[in-house]
Amino acid sequence: MHTPELYEIRIASHLSESTRARFEGLSVRLDPRGETVLRGALDQAALHGTLIVIRDLGLKLISVHLVGDSEHQRQQSGRRP
Repeated sequence: MHTPELYEIRIASHLSESTRARFEGLSVRLDPRGETVLRGALDQAALHGTLIVIRDLGLKLISVHLVGDSEHQRQQSGRRP
């Protein structure tokens, strides 16, 4: 099993509330530049599932950025940097 890592996914345009609901478990931020930013800890299977949802909804993917796993792991274990 793969360990979840923290990802930030950018999508062109602001998503409607009903579309944002499709990304359960991820934080959703509407960027002032007109993009939607999804962020959360995903393992490889969940990341691919999220990308499939983006494709199936016909959304324009701007970027997928691995933010890292150390921050997420510290939060889960209660450790500080």
